[in-house]
Amino acid sequence: MRGYNLLSIAGSDPSGGAGIQADLKTFSALGGYGMTVITALTAQSTSGVTGVRAVPAEFVSAQLDTLLTDARVDAVKIGMLSDTAVIGAVAAAIDHYALRNVVLDPVMVAKSGDRLLAPEAVAAVRGELLPRADLITPNLPEAAELLGEDEADSLDAMGAQAERLLRRGARRVLLKGGHLGGAERDRSTDLLVEPDRPPRTFTAERVHTRNTHGTGCTLSSAIAALLPQRDDVPAAVRDAKEYLTEALRRADDLDAGRGKGPVHHFHAWWGAVAADH
Repeated sequence: MRGYNLLSIAGSDPSGGAGIQADLKTFSALGGYGMTVITALTAQSTSGVTGVRAVPAEFVSAQLDTLLTDARVDAVKIGMLSDTAVIGAVAAAIDHYALRNVVLDPVMVAKSGDRLLAPEAVAAVRGELLPRADLITPNLPEAAELLGEDEADSLDAMGAQAERLLRRGARRVLLKGGHLGGAERDRSTDLLVEPDRPPRTFTAERVHTRNTHGTGCTLSSAIAALLPQRDDVPAAVRDAKEYLTEALRRADDLDAGRGKGPVHHFHAWWGAVAADH
C-alpha cells in the first residue's frame, strides 16, 4: 500500500508541542510520513518564547526545491511564516510544483494578543496565500486580522466573517471558535464554509486543561494528514477535530514542562503499548 507523504512548512519549537515538531507527531499518529521545511527557529519552552531567528527566504526556497524535485507530496500544512519574502517563496513553490491539499494555518497573533507579523506581511498572506490554499484555519483573532475587523463574538458573526474571507479569495475557511465565551464557554465550535455548500459546524465539549500548547498547529496538520485519506474536506475536518479533542483530554497525562504543556499527540498509541505490556 502506498503511504502518504505530508509536508509541514513552519517554524521549529524545541519544546515539541507546536510548530514542525507537533506537525510531525500528528502526521505520524494519523498514518502519514512527515517531511519539513523550516521557516524559523525559536528558543521556546512551555513557559514562553525567548527568541526567534527567521530563516532567510532564499534558504526556504532551497529547502523547498531540493525536497520537491525528489519527493511526492500528498498534502501540505503551512504554519509560521516570518516575512513577505518567505511568504512569496512559499507561494511560488505552491504554483511551480502544483502542490495540492494545502492547509494554511495563518499564524499571525500570539495567545497573548501580540501581533507576530508586520502589516505588510499580513497583506502578503491575504494576497498570496489565501487564494492558493485549499483550506485556511484561522482562529478568531487571526480572522479579524485578515479582514481588518473586530473579532467575531457569536456564531452568526463567525459565519459572516468566514463568508467575507471567501470573498477575499479563500477557497474554504474553517473558522475556529475556541475564543468564544458566553453561551459557547463549555463547548468548542468550529465553522466550515465552502463555496456553494451550506456551512457546517463541528462542535466538541470544551476540555478544561491548561495544557493546550500547539492546538492550532495540531488541528491544521491533522486536517492535512487526513485530506488524502478521506472522501471530502468535511470528513477530514470532523476526524481531525475528534483527534485533537482526545489529544486535549489526554494532555494531562504528559509532564513536559512547568508551563502550558502540549496536547498528547500519541494518546492512542501510548495506551495501546501500555496495554500490550
